[in-house]
Amino acid sequence: MKTLGKSLKRPDAITKVTGKAKYVADYQVKNMLVGKILRSNIAHGHITKIDVSKAKALPGVVAIISADDVPDIKFQPTGLPIASYPEPGMHADKNILTNYVRFYGDEIAAVAAVDVLTARKALELIEVEYEELPVYLNPQDAMTEGTVEIHPDSKNVLGRNEFTIGETDLAEAFERCDLVREDEFMVNPVQHCQMENHIAYAYMDEKERVVIVTSTQIPHIVRRVTAHALGLTANQVRIIKPYIGGGFGSKTDVCIEAIVASLTLAAGGKPVLIDMEREECMIGTRLRHAIQFKIKTGVNREGRILAKEMISVSNTGAYASHGHDIASKGGGNFFRTYPAELVTHFEGTTAYTNLPPAGAMRAYGIPQVNFAVESHMDDVASALGMDPVVFRKINMIQEGFVDPLKRNMVIENIGLDQCLDKAKDYIGWDKKRKQYSKCQTGDRRRGVGIACFSYGTAVWPYDLEVAGARMKLDPDGTLQLTMGATEIGQGSDTVFCQMASEITGIAYEHVLIEHINDTDHSPFDTGAYASRQCYVSGQAVKKAGLEIRNQILERAEHLSGIKVKDLDIVAGQIVEVNSKRLVISLMDIALKSYCSMELFGVIKSEVQVDVRSTAYAFGASAAEVEVDIKTGRVEILNICNVHDSGTILNPMLAKGQVHGGMSMSLGLGLSEVMLFNDKGKPLNNNLLDYKLPTIMDTPDFGVEFVETYEPTGPFGNKALGEPPAISPAAAVRNAILQATGVRVNQTPMNPQSLFERFTLEGLI
Repeated sequence: MKTLGKSLKRPDAITKVTGKAKYVADYQVKNMLVGKILRSNIAHGHITKIDVSKAKALPGVVAIISADDVPDIKFQPTGLPIASYPEPGMHADKNILTNYVRFYGDEIAAVAAVDVLTARKALELIEVEYEELPVYLNPQDAMTEGTVEIHPDSKNVLGRNEFTIGETDLAEAFERCDLVREDEFMVNPVQHCQMENHIAYAYMDEKERVVIVTSTQIPHIVRRVTAHALGLTANQVRIIKPYIGGGFGSKTDVCIEAIVASLTLAAGGKPVLIDMEREECMIGTRLRHAIQFKIKTGVNREGRILAKEMISVSNTGAYASHGHDIASKGGGNFFRTYPAELVTHFEGTTAYTNLPPAGAMRAYGIPQVNFAVESHMDDVASALGMDPVVFRKINMIQEGFVDPLKRNMVIENIGLDQCLDKAKDYIGWDKKRKQYSKCQTGDRRRGVGIACFSYGTAVWPYDLEVAGARMKLDPDGTLQLTMGATEIGQGSDTVFCQMASEITGIAYEHVLIEHINDTDHSPFDTGAYASRQCYVSGQAVKKAGLEIRNQILERAEHLSGIKVKDLDIVAGQIVEVNSKRLVISLMDIALKSYCSMELFGVIKSEVQVDVRSTAYAFGASAAEVEVDIKTGRVEILNICNVHDSGTILNPMLAKGQVHGGMSMSLGLGLSEVMLFNDKGKPLNNNLLDYKLPTIMDTPDFGVEFVETYEPTGPFGNKALGEPPAISPAAAVRNAILQATGVRVNQTPMNPQSLFERFTLEGLI
């Protein structure tokens, strides 16, 4: 039954728009206490004294905890998908609460009280004295010889890696080039700003287990990490994830679960809720990494890249979170999209600083490296006097590319060239590029820009890729589907239902999926990250669906005498393949599986898959802008994304993903940045001063697809969730370059920064 490829309605749509969907905040437990976290008001130092006596004496305060009241266990908040500590690239450097403050907002104590006002008042009554230490906000300062170590024995370096691909000596390769260009870029930190702040409540159940109801992308991993932090075994912790209001990667860390669990334990098992306010959420969870880049590229006269080098320095903030993996993944992307003919060299460093921790954010470091690389590509093309589209086509990855960074994986399914052509045509590249290349004068100037991207699906071969699915046929022929994968608003539950319908032949409207994840009942799955779920978890759906289908047809054969190979399931009916005549209804078989002496045996399947493959998504963005020279304001006149994500499983959902990602990339490129003073205090951790694009700032988005078939995907599909957030910022930067002739090598390209650049370049 054909359901994939159609824009079918989300099964959670009506529930959400009518307000019936229950998020964490909607679960009201009798006598629930309110938890609040005391955060440091300095960025670096030791706590020399903490006095909670006045707070404890406040009527309505039930429990107060500080670092001395929780296990002194270092843990790694992500745990993705590592099963033990420590592991290469993953660092256990976090305590539930700390006596050593590493950023402004670090968690030093927590209270549980009968209401919000009492909890807030209790925080005010806690007296804290510090021995302050030097504050380091950028990697260069933090890594200077003789600085105070933010973490012991680290020299403030979290991780380093380098690689060289190619047999030619790097210096020799550059000497053989006809043109060598070097550029530097800076991508500054931004916040996820998902609609639902981090929120969780915990209580002790009748089995004396800690139950945590939380807004998370990784329920099964949260259980393991939280249990480790509390000094418990995994079976002493249960995680429940209801509907979730977005995450974008910020909820792939254990930010509050261990704290709220500790409060519950301190309160004798009473339920405690921590609902973070926006101001603390913006500093007390995770940021996107700020990364500095130096890029050097050498080309011949024909424009072929012979040699290239990147040196990146990433700012992970006060704690490791996802560690050096962000910068390291950027190195692979630098090598892969435009491979050099002779040699590629990469050096990456990730440093600890006294900024809030940086972690996973949509596309996992690739938006940063893409802004640098795609801007640099335009600069090299300009130095050659070559059209930027032509330059990219000469150098882009080709089918059959062998990737030594991925166990010599051969990449065959590449639609990048077609994506670039579609983006070019959408924007009217040839005509407008020629038109805007003429000398422009006046206050308003226009330009067009383009940028490409590549992005891996899932995390194999670096880490485990497993997923589970459970299906059960109910007596009325309805198919119940339970996934370990996590719906976080992206629409994965919808597509899983479509997959189940496609494989089994059961009508889409008769496939029901459980939206709540519960580690007691949901199959194991590592969660929502790395654009993995439709690719990895989809293979579990396919496997379970085939088992269910086979069980149904075997029973139909038993009843009808017609061989399985001659039967099919169409719209919930078992029919003969050739004649299409009805043999038996699915409902009859389903009912008999529950109550027939002859056919009793519930039709069900539970499977686990270990996926040992990956696939690369590709695409391009094209933008047309008008720049006001006097104000530095950039207006997006036209912009589009074109994606090769293999087979598109639900076009409407796919377009929604692209719209959201494009908006996020424009925020990174044009307006968003987290600001701090020289002491590390946040200056704009609120939605008034942090310039998140609103609907008034958002242009119409063009979305197109180049559909290819990815043979390793369960239905020919590959990554789409994260790729839309990668390349629009660079396309806008390159359009600004054509409009003004000014190279802007730092984000955000907001009016202030552009005005300063235009003044420096003499345009004003």
